[in-house]
Amino acid sequence: MKRVPLSSRRQFLAKSAGVLGFPAIIPASVLGENAPSTKITMAVVGWGMMGPSNTNKFLAEADCQIVAACDIDKQNLEKAVGTVNAAYKNTDCKAYHDYREVMARDDIDTVMLAIPDNWHALTSIEAAKNGKDIYGEKPLARTISEQQAIVNAVKRYGRIWQTGSWQRSEDNFRIGAEIVRNGLIGKLTHVEVGLPSGHNDFAKTGDKREVSPPPPSLDYEMWIGPAAMQDYIECRVHKNWRWDYNIGGGQLLDWVGHHCDIAHWGMDMDSSGPTLIKPIQVDMPPRTDIWNTATRYRAEATYPGDILMTIAGGHEDIKMGTKWIGTDGWVYVNRNGAYDASKPELKKIIKKRDGDQIIEAAAAPKLGDDVIKTRLYETPGHHRNFLDCVKSRKPTVTPVETAHRSATPGHLALIAFLVNRPIRWDPVNEVIMDDPEASKLLTREYRSPWKLEG
Repeated sequence: MKRVPLSSRRQFLAKSAGVLGFPAIIPASVLGENAPSTKITMAVVGWGMMGPSNTNKFLAEADCQIVAACDIDKQNLEKAVGTVNAAYKNTDCKAYHDYREVMARDDIDTVMLAIPDNWHALTSIEAAKNGKDIYGEKPLARTISEQQAIVNAVKRYGRIWQTGSWQRSEDNFRIGAEIVRNGLIGKLTHVEVGLPSGHNDFAKTGDKREVSPPPPSLDYEMWIGPAAMQDYIECRVHKNWRWDYNIGGGQLLDWVGHHCDIAHWGMDMDSSGPTLIKPIQVDMPPRTDIWNTATRYRAEATYPGDILMTIAGGHEDIKMGTKWIGTDGWVYVNRNGAYDASKPELKKIIKKRDGDQIIEAAAAPKLGDDVIKTRLYETPGHHRNFLDCVKSRKPTVTPVETAHRSATPGHLALIAFLVNRPIRWDPVNEVIMDDPEASKLLTREYRSPWKLEG
């Protein structure tokens, strides 16, 4: 019997509740706890760096069933299918080479996309057109125009979107942003966004820099997809594609969707952006280099309200993470629970182990409603939040517009580096003002036969 998609089941239940007067949500005792017909079905697309970790998170959720895996490298695809089937102790997960076949299945409710940046737009739009809700990795896309196309598609087709900007589901980041939003450090004047620098050899292939035939397991033509065709060189494909401007955007674009995302959360800029971006410093290898993205960089972005943001990688005065600075103090957040603030009342002191020693460290405090009047979105976990919103149809903590706006300062900084001058940005109409050369870099030409739908 053909399985009814979750969206159709949801529509049926909603209509039935109104017409027949019974509850739209049927108790688990009736259908059975997490019965197959009540589970959210998912396909995982991409099995490189983030694919395995995201998949494991969804495998741990009892109301999610991964039914398909897709990758254009046969070795990766076998690992993906093997992982899913081993978790469920069956052989039900179906393997796919072409993402379009996955999107065409009407019994799949959601997709998890963890693929190189050059493929973000086409796969996301295809998923939205086919009624899939989407968990997609950051940055939202390789260019601003691609991001705009994704935003338009997700909104047009009424899909739920969660970005892999998981820091919003961590307490210390949320509390730091709440402190800023509630004016506890005074008027915000400056934000420091510290990102990584250099090129990490994630795949341990950095020494493999010779042109060679692609391995038989990899469909290299499909891997390149809409990007410009170039010779196969092992060190610039799996995982290390981030350092090739043709495919990715370097550390700047790989991380801006994390720490700039948190900066925007505290700034209340989820639907706006900067008006001026200045290139301060950049070490950019020649475009002819195999790894040619910026290794050390610094840019300044001016926001409405005369707030200055410094985005930097490889500069010692800008710590990794996000630091908001106001007229009456500052607050800082980073991964692994890192938190600090200038005022004693805005932090608590904890004891933790540092090697063989027990040291005191600052941690995010729990502040009452008498202090925090504006509370921000709190989730039970990033992947859990996505599944909950698929059911409720409420926005996730990192919806598509937020993902777009969080990555935009990174894209604009990269453009400013490339043209080597400040650029003025209209965050309402989303255009670069009075600079045709820079405006051309908002998009990239697609290789035939691929086309970007607006």
